[in-house]
Amino acid sequence: MTIAAPWVDDPFADAVRSGHGPLWLRREDGRRQRLDIERWCAPAAGADFSLLLRCTRLTAPVLDLGCGPGRLVAALLDLGVPVLGVDVTGAAVARTVGLGGPALRRSVFDRLPAEGRWGAALLADGNLGIGGDPDALLRRGAELIAPDGLLLVEVEPEEVDERVVVRVEGPDGRLGPAFPWARLGTAATLRRACLAGLVEAERWASHGRRFLALRKG
Repeated sequence: MTIAAPWVDDPFADAVRSGHGPLWLRREDGRRQRLDIERWCAPAAGADFSLLLRCTRLTAPVLDLGCGPGRLVAALLDLGVPVLGVDVTGAAVARTVGLGGPALRRSVFDRLPAEGRWGAALLADGNLGIGGDPDALLRRGAELIAPDGLLLVEVEPEEVDERVVVRVEGPDGRLGPAFPWARLGTAATLRRACLAGLVEAERWASHGRRFLALRKG
């Protein structure tokens, strides 16, 4: 029997193909968080450029973890920055490749090329929630970057530190399989980063979004 997988066998893949939602993460208690699928499928804009700018200062390639439809991969290539996208969703990888960007269909916890040699690894658009275990994800990020590399992380605008079980919900009410997710603000991310051997290199805000640059301590 085939077991349904989140982000693969749920409405997310359909939304990536169409380029629009609406799409939500639905919690077990019924509360919903809107997923900004239209922004993810559009060209890079707004706060994205503050993230891209920091990547142009690097001497080694960039790894976009959970690259989704590939807007950041495409934008980095346009800026002349070597980059690789990684995502578990086939539709997301196909869309990224369609934009001219290299991408692998793989989990961030699977074996990846050039581990320990990336100039930066990106966790944008809420991807710090991947796996529902930010401690493990931050440790993984530290493994992937070079000794002088950066883990560039988008954090929640508010101070929050929570792990929840969610499902992706589409416009017709269809729900995907349940999976663990996490949401962290700046303070919680820094606390957990320390446990992963990472320290703050920079923090900034742009267009209502907040980011951290983490380096190995």
